[in-house]
Amino acid sequence: MAYGRGTGRKLMGPLLAANAVMILILLGLAAWSLDKYINGNQNHPHLGGNPSTIFLIIYALLAGVIGACSVILGFAHLRVWNDVSLASATTTAIISLAVTALAFGLVCKQIAMGGHRGKRLQALEAFVALSGVSQLLYLLLLHAGMFSSRYGPA
Repeated sequence: MAYGRGTGRKLMGPLLAANAVMILILLGLAAWSLDKYINGNQNHPHLGGNPSTIFLIIYALLAGVIGACSVILGFAHLRVWNDVSLASATTTAIISLAVTALAFGLVCKQIAMGGHRGKRLQALEAFVALSGVSQLLYLLLLHAGMFSSRYGPA
């Protein structure tokens, strides 16, 4: 398989689309969970949790919002494909990955503390982990574009 110029652009489109879908699902689950907590339904059968649950929900919601900003700038970079858009897309991707890593740390704490975790809370934990992996791949692809014109704007 021969790779030429534009390889990064061809890889970035599907990765951004998959990342956007994961972030939308993450935002939906985190928003639903936060709504249940605000309404006082901490013992909802699909939620459950322990004392770290509310922190996980808040950080997952923050990771989803910042991740959505990163995806929007990623699509803008994909359209424009120049050095200026690469810098802004890379910056937001780094921030998004950092907040998602914090949320992933809270997922680990949530699992280590144990207790009843409902199905939607387990799904939220899984999507935080998957979103972190996909954002890491996106960030690596952006950094490849910074160091090689084969994967990024020349």
